[in-house]
Amino acid sequence: MSESVAFWATAAVFTATYAGLAVSRLPGLRTDRPGIALAGGAAVPAFGLLTFEQAVAAIDFATLGLLLGMMVVVAYLRRGGFFDLLAGRVLARVGTPAGLLAVTMALAAVLSALLVNDVACLALTPLVLHLARHMGTDPRPHLIGLAVASNVGSVATLTGNPQNMIIGGLSHVSYLRFAAKLAPVALVGLAVAYAVTWLVFRTALTAKPMPQPDAGAAPRRLPRKQRALLVKSVAVTAAAVVGFFAGLPMATVALAAAGVLLLDRVTPAKVYREVDWPLLVMFAGLFVVVHAFEVHVLHRVGVEDWSVFRNHPVGALSGASAVLSNVVSNVPAVLLFKPVVAAMPTGVHEVAWLALAMSSTLAGNLTVLGSVANLIVVENARKEGVTITLADYCRVGVPVTLLTLLIGVGWLKSVTY
Repeated sequence: MSESVAFWATAAVFTATYAGLAVSRLPGLRTDRPGIALAGGAAVPAFGLLTFEQAVAAIDFATLGLLLGMMVVVAYLRRGGFFDLLAGRVLARVGTPAGLLAVTMALAAVLSALLVNDVACLALTPLVLHLARHMGTDPRPHLIGLAVASNVGSVATLTGNPQNMIIGGLSHVSYLRFAAKLAPVALVGLAVAYAVTWLVFRTALTAKPMPQPDAGAAPRRLPRKQRALLVKSVAVTAAAVVGFFAGLPMATVALAAAGVLLLDRVTPAKVYREVDWPLLVMFAGLFVVVHAFEVHVLHRVGVEDWSVFRNHPVGALSGASAVLSNVVSNVPAVLLFKPVVAAMPTGVHEVAWLALAMSSTLAGNLTVLGSVANLIVVENARKEGVTITLADYCRVGVPVTLLTLLIGVGWLKSVTY
């Protein structure tokens, strides 16, 4: 195949794949994003753009292993009742709407940093909704605060969200170094997110609560077998976090933790059902599509000469990734910027990866569609009869996104130049 044909064929596959990701489905079909990514990945070797062996080599199995391991760990924590127990005991002690908002956002940020932001939203949404109703206060500010805080908190670590996990595998930045650089952004960003949420919903948050008679019962006592599973899952998770901070290979640590937990009397099929297999499929397909795009397109257009990114690795990259993350979602955006970062001078690789992680994550707060965590909160609330409109969310999400991005860019510039 000539270079010209390979160029246009790769551009066509790439464009079709990313256009499908942007609209979430293909016209006239029910194919979802993972299916679109898999079809694009399959088209690459099918059209001879890469050999099958090259396509397989393009997949970052360390990243997929880290994701899979963390999904299994989280599934065992959930089955052990960890999230319900923790959130129930912490949130139930709050007596004012403003206090409930503060504790909800702090808890969401911490859980998102240590585990995954989607999980924090899945676990906390029903509890926060129940407590807000029992308190007799508008649940919308608490649910929006939960979504926003989960995204902000996930900036802090490499395991906070899927795109950070990808960046960890591609950049080889250690877990401890990543946290040292971006945890301050998450901490300040959380304070900003709380202030904005309180300001937007101050009337509801300062109104005297009207407790409802259908008070939430005291947290139920876990059965003995579940208590044993809870202790084991918490111990293994703590050991895994220690391993991350100690600088051990993250994929190895996560898979080892998953392996230890799978050696249990819990039926593995129940755990497998909680693994997001479509997400892993989407990642695999995108790795192949992006590698072909790098080989046949970006190298020909001279990406290494794009001075805007080379000269402004924090500002320009953050702005571009924030925009693209809201068009095609943050994971595809991060993968698309992989060859761009690789073409930058070696001395700015680390700060470029950090800027990409920070901006693609914080950009998820812009709209309801900006991240899966937002959709989890909004959809679960809707099922319970609480409607969070686009306007409700954007009144908080837009200013939080802009302010936290400015803080993140300013911080990274100050610690790296």
